Amino acid sequence: MSKTTIAPKRTKPLLLTAIGRVERETGLAKDTLRVWERRYGFPKPLRDGNGERVYPPEQVEKLRVIRRLMDGGMRPGNLVNATLAQLSERFGALRVERGGRSGEPSPLLEYLPLIRAREAGVLQRQLAHDLMRLGLQRFVVDVVAPLNVGVGEAWTRGELEVYEEHLYSEQVQHVLRQALASAPRMTRAPRLLLTTLPGEQHQIGLLMAQACLAVEGAECLSLGPQTPARDIVLAAKAHRVDVVGLSFSSAIRLREARAAVVDLRKRLDRSIGIWAGGGLWSGMKEPVAGVTMIASLDVIPAVLTQWREQHSKAVYA
Repeated sequence: MSKTTIAPKRTKPLLLTAIGRVERETGLAKDTLRVWERRYGFPKPLRDGNGERVYPPEQVEKLRVIRRLMDGGMRPGNLVNATLAQLSERFGALRVERGGRSGEPSPLLEYLPLIRAREAGVLQRQLAHDLMRLGLQRFVVDVVAPLNVGVGEAWTRGELEVYEEHLYSEQVQHVLRQALASAPRMTRAPRLLLTTLPGEQHQIGLLMAQACLAVEGAECLSLGPQTPARDIVLAAKAHRVDVVGLSFSSAIRLREARAAVVDLRKRLDRSIGIWAGGGLWSGMKEPVAGVTMIASLDVIPAVLTQWREQHSKAVYA
């Protein structure tokens, strides 16, 4: 077990970050941070006056970069002992490997100044304008999806503060919720229950999936994020859904995500399908029986068409 250090009294409290805030800022769960501490000896938290874990700024910054590299498929065991400079170099190499450019990708060129200006109203109006111009599905695929990547990379490079990224996320969620609230209520199959599993806090992916499904006429009921498997099973039965849709961000490891859907598949009635969405599934080598992996929002129309063809006799009251 790693040795923790008591925070010296001369350390300014504002320079240290509590574990709950580290979880929010990095997307790494508290349990993950504690496991790494025991297994790898990093992070190395200090302790505040109440004995709670607090983290120096350099450790929080390193955790942020590690999270982004994990998004790219790297394993934490190969990252935690590297220096911040080495991690930054790997991140740059990963962007090149993925076809990243040295300049800002569109639509980030247009939106980054708005995010930096910290004018929530202006940012929200621009998002709403693009929504009206493109329609809901193309807005999600052509604007929100690349923006999420670009904003995350800008944050990792230190070009955006955490609160600026959060400001962006809140405005996107607001615009998507408004669009979904004003969309016609659909009663066409399939009926989907949408949520994320415990530990998956990201709501934007859930809203993006709901938007793409709604455009295609699917009936969606969202429980929001972090629903325990037991409650998913109960809700699916109570609402007589055809499919449970789960959203996964790349913050969760592929192996953990696969184990979670395998567990839910065992709990859930076999007549109810499971659709697991998220870019991390592009690295899946062995499919899970009874689970449809959706690695890209672009394939949602095809998945819906296939389901409807297979369940052409489904009738809704």
